[in-house]
Amino acid sequence: MGKTEQNSVLLVPIFFFLLTISLPVSVYAKKPVAIPRKEDIPYIKCQVCEKIASQLVQQVQSKQTQISPKKISEYQIIEIAENVCNLKKEEADWILKIDIVEQGDKLELVEQNAEGICNTECKTIERTCQEVMGYSDTDVAEYIYTSKPDVESLTNYLCKDLTKACKTKPPPLPKDRTPGEPFVPKPTKEAEMEKMLRSMEGMPGAPNMQMYSREELMNMKNFGGDADDDEDEDEDQFPSNLGKVLRDKESKQTDWKQKIIKGVKDAGETLKRHATKVSFRVQKWWKGFKAAQSKSGKTEL
Repeated sequence: MGKTEQNSVLLVPIFFFLLTISLPVSVYAKKPVAIPRKEDIPYIKCQVCEKIASQLVQQVQSKQTQISPKKISEYQIIEIAENVCNLKKEEADWILKIDIVEQGDKLELVEQNAEGICNTECKTIERTCQEVMGYSDTDVAEYIYTSKPDVESLTNYLCKDLTKACKTKPPPLPKDRTPGEPFVPKPTKEAEMEKMLRSMEGMPGAPNMQMYSREELMNMKNFGGDADDDEDEDEDQFPSNLGKVLRDKESKQTDWKQKIIKGVKDAGETLKRHATKVSFRVQKWWKGFKAAQSKSGKTEL
């Protein structure tokens, strides 16, 4: 590893430390874990499936616009399909804007203007989304890549043909159902900070994005790892150089932070692309293997 790369890796935990101690208490304070209401899933499954189809079309189009004039690859579509139901990923941010509202004997998904705090309803939608998609993400991605469907076509394929989520009407809602919690908008600064931390999750040098209190962070020893004893002269001067950077004007500090975030995000994107390609090839091979086995069995008969 070169000097520049070593310095970059060292910068990540230091930047994370500075970022975290500046966060509001609401961001790093431990929050109770919300649990999905599985009993609500049958009443919202079809609506969630329709939302998934809409989101997939929108996000694929957005990605295509972003990388234009390059053409979006099937691997990139698979990545969107894999992440659309995972609240830890940006592709699932749409879930945070949905409120489950009881209307008569039905549950309705009502989209809000801002993201809300993720409680039971949010987790219920995520769980429903995961049940709808199941292992169909590759099939859906392949269909989008080859057919380029609109929202209506994808909804029919995903919700009626592939998953059957909308094949039947949901049952009437029990009269004694306990109402869900009210939708509470998330503070803007908190939402932005969470997205920044999430974008750095799992990156080299980042301490697993675990939230600590200010006291815990200040009491940590050897934060960011130990330096080797045989560092050369340039690397010995690194802490003083960092101090100079931190004392620069606010504009320079912003540039510094953006460079670090961009570096770790680029590294993470590269790793994710490789993992997606491998996963896609394995699934393709498995489909071919099963088809060959089936054909062989019919021949023997």
